[in-house]
Amino acid sequence: MDVERSSLCNCVVNFLLEENYVLTAFELLHELLDDGHDDQAIRLKHYFSDPSLFPNDQISRLNSLRVADPQSLLEEKEAAVEKLAISDYELRLALEDISKLKSELQKKTEKLHELSATQFSGDVSVNDGQQIHQQNNTSFTDLGPLKDTERQDLNCAVKEYLLIAGYRLTAMTFYEEVTDQNLDIWQNTPASVPDALRHYYYQYLSSTSEAAEEKFSLLQENKTLLNSNQKLNLEKETLLKNKDLTDTQIGTLTKSLEAMQNDIRDKENQVLVLKQSLEHQRKELNDCRAEITSLKMHLEGSLSGNNLVVKEVNNVQSQSLEKYEEEIKKLQVEIDSLKEKNVRAPEPGNYVGSEVENLQTEDKVIEIHEDQGSISNHVAVVVGAIRNEDAQSSSVESLNEKANNDEDTLPKSFNAANTNSASENIKNDSEQNVGQHEDRRLLQISDSGLGTVQILADALPKIVPYVLINHREELLPLIMCAIERHPDSSTRDSLTHTLFNLIKRPDEQQRRIIMDACVNLAKNVGEMRTETELLPQCWEQISHMYEERRLLVAQSCGELAEYVRPEIRDSLILSIVQQLIEDSASVVREGAARNLAMLLPLFPNMDKYFKVEELMFQLVCDPAGVVVETALKELVPAVIEWGKNLDHVLRVLLSHILNSALRCPPLSGVEGSIESHLRVLGERERWNVDVLLKMLMELLPFVHQKAFGTCPFLSTTETAPTVLSIPLLESYAREQVEWVTFEWMHVECFPNLIQLACLLPQKEDNLRSRISKFLSSVSEYFGESYVTCIMLPVFLIAVGDDADLTFFPTSIHSRIKGLRPRSAVADRLSTMCVLPLLLAGVLSAPGKHGQLEGYLKKLLLEDSSMQSRSTKHTPEIINAIRFICTREENHGMVFNILWEMVVSSNTSMKINAAQLLKVIVPYIDAKAASTHVLPALVTLGSDQNLNVKYASIDAFGAVAQHFKNDMIVDKIRVQMDAFLEDGSHEATIAVIRALIFQLTAMPNAAKDLTRRRERADAFCEAIRALDATDLPVNSVRDFFLPAIQNLLKDLDALDPAHKEALEIIMKERSGGTFETISKVMGAAHLALPTSVSNIFGEGGLLGKKETTDSPTEAVASPKTATPPAVEDTRFRRIMMGNFSDMLRGKAKAQEDGQNQ
Repeated sequence: MDVERSSLCNCVVNFLLEENYVLTAFELLHELLDDGHDDQAIRLKHYFSDPSLFPNDQISRLNSLRVADPQSLLEEKEAAVEKLAISDYELRLALEDISKLKSELQKKTEKLHELSATQFSGDVSVNDGQQIHQQNNTSFTDLGPLKDTERQDLNCAVKEYLLIAGYRLTAMTFYEEVTDQNLDIWQNTPASVPDALRHYYYQYLSSTSEAAEEKFSLLQENKTLLNSNQKLNLEKETLLKNKDLTDTQIGTLTKSLEAMQNDIRDKENQVLVLKQSLEHQRKELNDCRAEITSLKMHLEGSLSGNNLVVKEVNNVQSQSLEKYEEEIKKLQVEIDSLKEKNVRAPEPGNYVGSEVENLQTEDKVIEIHEDQGSISNHVAVVVGAIRNEDAQSSSVESLNEKANNDEDTLPKSFNAANTNSASENIKNDSEQNVGQHEDRRLLQISDSGLGTVQILADALPKIVPYVLINHREELLPLIMCAIERHPDSSTRDSLTHTLFNLIKRPDEQQRRIIMDACVNLAKNVGEMRTETELLPQCWEQISHMYEERRLLVAQSCGELAEYVRPEIRDSLILSIVQQLIEDSASVVREGAARNLAMLLPLFPNMDKYFKVEELMFQLVCDPAGVVVETALKELVPAVIEWGKNLDHVLRVLLSHILNSALRCPPLSGVEGSIESHLRVLGERERWNVDVLLKMLMELLPFVHQKAFGTCPFLSTTETAPTVLSIPLLESYAREQVEWVTFEWMHVECFPNLIQLACLLPQKEDNLRSRISKFLSSVSEYFGESYVTCIMLPVFLIAVGDDADLTFFPTSIHSRIKGLRPRSAVADRLSTMCVLPLLLAGVLSAPGKHGQLEGYLKKLLLEDSSMQSRSTKHTPEIINAIRFICTREENHGMVFNILWEMVVSSNTSMKINAAQLLKVIVPYIDAKAASTHVLPALVTLGSDQNLNVKYASIDAFGAVAQHFKNDMIVDKIRVQMDAFLEDGSHEATIAVIRALIFQLTAMPNAAKDLTRRRERADAFCEAIRALDATDLPVNSVRDFFLPAIQNLLKDLDALDPAHKEALEIIMKERSGGTFETISKVMGAAHLALPTSVSNIFGEGGLLGKKETTDSPTEAVASPKTATPPAVEDTRFRRIMMGNFSDMLRGKAKAQEDGQNQ
């Protein structure tokens, strides 16, 4: 029971604290917290958090104890010895004082006892009423000191409780803390009982006034539990009854399901029987056809016999004709019987019916071909004409034309009356002038149409391999004719296979020709043959090794879908498209996307909408750009038009955008830091976010159209506006009518984009530019009023500024205000991530140029309201202004504001101007650098304030790295000379920081290996000298290590000893080992001059003239005449090589690389 367990634990806690077992109590606190019993550890928490018992200064002193070393321990020991002597002296004095105080206290105590004895009798009656109340609050000290046996009993009982309760660590600590007793042996006393602490607790409860109350509460709890148990039993009985009913229903449904399955099996068996009977009848018909063909051949042979024996021939012909007539009648009877069976049999499915129908159709075609020569005189005349054409020309084109003409002359239907009339015509013709040559010729060509198709089908597979590939498409009409008219399905399959394999790797034009032929063929043969013959042959190419053939499959899915049944389109064809979307070739995936867009309008219903939407997002996030472009331009609009579900697409799109960034790891694992909110995007995630933002921009016209089309504030006669007006926005804010499609933009889209921006580090400028372009497109679609009244307030609140929410309904005020940052980290994050969007996406809209300039001046120039924020977030503000400088149209405005900062009297503003000039250098051209940046930097470099001067040096270094123009290099050289001649240590360090990485990264154009080695040796000496000093961590990371990496790139120019030393330095510095070398070593290596001429020679830091003297020759300086001569180090000699030529060397090397 929880109450009992809590009470026992409280007893143990009180005992441990009373007996001052602090370590055991502390261990018990940790185990209670680990087990989740926070309510039982409250008193222990208060006890150990009491500053009077555990002072904070002692704890902090203990935490800050440094690691002891021998010297400090010796000093502390001597101090402790001195303190011990003093303490001994003070102790002797204190003992003397104590003895005196004891004697005085004894005297006063005796006097107090005498006075209390006289008053004791009068106070007894008064205190009797209070003793009963005090009994309940009696502590261990009121009962007198604990005896040894009592203490051992209690200690053993507490140890037993801790072991039973599972607090083993606490029990071990308690065992170690009780040193004066053996807790393993509990003597046989009345207190030694199993589970002793619980017995003590019950005995205590029975003797206190709280026992009755606790017992009553336990009874109440027991009663409550019994009632709840009864309710649960009733619910259990109800559930069991429901379960029995459900089982009964399941049994009934199972029996019905079995009965239905038996019926289905019977139907399937019946279908199989019917199929077998159909196959049997088909075989009989084929046998009859073969017999008819043999009779016709026999008839033709007898007609071409000897003309002298006319009577014999007439008798044979009469007998053959009679047999032929009898066979036709038998066939007609069989056809009628099959029709009657088909009518009487139940319809097992569309497939059987379609087979019977195909069988009847084939019978009709065969009968028509067999009797076409004697159905009518008109047929005979046309066939004769065709035979004359065949005699004149034997080309393939005439064969094709003859087959077409022959087929066109056939009648559309055939019945028993036609059969009788045909037999009568045959009999009449045979009784007439049989010996005439024309009649024999008509009989010989009676089956010429079917024969022509058979000849063509046999010849085409032999002809195709010998036709040039570029001319094989000319065979398509013949192949189509043979496929369309040949009666044998296997031959048609073979010809269809030839059609799709006509060209090994068809190009776009050839694929278009083949697909047009397939479309025409599908129109002529109908849905059933297209499904059973044409599409299967096409889809055999889905796993072909050549992507051109797989692309042909993709095209067929979109173009042939119109000629199949609707239920095939969203099942089989869609699954084929889905398989093609997974293809490894991007051109196939592009074709699948395009044909899926063509397929959607042909779907019979919306059952496959969510599947299609999933495929759409898969194609939009495809790694190939051509697939993405096709999906965005063709598939996405098709899905929107077909599905009419724009809201769901937008909701899923925003979810995908955020999840793509959220699934990336944070920039830092330190919780609460700004880096923990930013995400490290991988290449795949960055691509997904970018293309999904593109998709959002492609959907913007649909959002605009739907928003204005559903405006509730327009009458039915009014036309929807194209941009928002102020009166319309006032109606929106005033009316209480929902306008969901319009609110989506500023209630859902903008907050999600702000959340996405707060996940992107500063280096993700491409994604930030994509969001800015989307915001600019929103301003173009919705108009200037929307930007001023809706967009601008949302983003101002998101960066922590105040905004006017007049044009927002009161129902969404709380959601808009919720975008305001609530903490210091959130405030800095919004300045770093959202401010660039406000400047580049909202305030850069058309007509907002003046407002953008005013807001920038408010950020950079005002010292009153924005001073605190500018001071706290200056790097973030500078980065935001750098971001808008990626657009050239903002350069003039930024330079005007920068010049106001340069000429300002505020030192912080000048330093910010120098930092801003440094970061915008990569986005300007040489003209802007020479006309705006350099004059501003020269002004800042000549400032009297040293901080301003040093801040300008970094900006000069950035200009030197990006521009190789002679005029710019000259200006930088002069300014750098001035900085170094100033003699200031800070200025020298700033120059080195600005240019050392550029120096080591400069390509060495010298062909002489000796010069290259001398230059590398000078750098190595400088780096080893710097390694002997205490460098800040950021300097090591930003300058020192990159310089070593650049030197290690040219291994030929490095001495092996220098190479080994650099590798060791690299390993130690990058591994975090910053061991300082002795100052003697530093003095031996560090012999750097202080003046500009001593360092860089006569030409200065950026000297233009090229030195022609030997590299070992020293150059004297007039400024170094008075001081002692400086050691001619290699570093100095290399720097005499004129640094400006080295700066220009990088540009020349790049030009040479381009020319090569």
